[in-house]
Amino acid sequence: MLIQKIIQELQNIPEEKLAELYDVIHYFRLGLSKETAQPRTPGLLVGKLGDAFFEPLPEEELQPWE
Repeated sequence: MLIQKIIQELQNIPEEKLAELYDVIHYFRLGLSKETAQPRTPGLLVGKLGDAFFEPLPEEELQPWE
């Protein structure tokens, strides 16, 4: 069985490398859960942008970014 082969391989990994291996497995598993989510469809947004979208931001909103 494949799980038994994986466990055998894990037993041969030095203790000081297990944290790195855990990170690989953990983030791989997290990536799998994202694959089941609906894929994003690129393209234009439905609807129109109002004129306010193109107006410059007020100075008080720009200040924190400088």
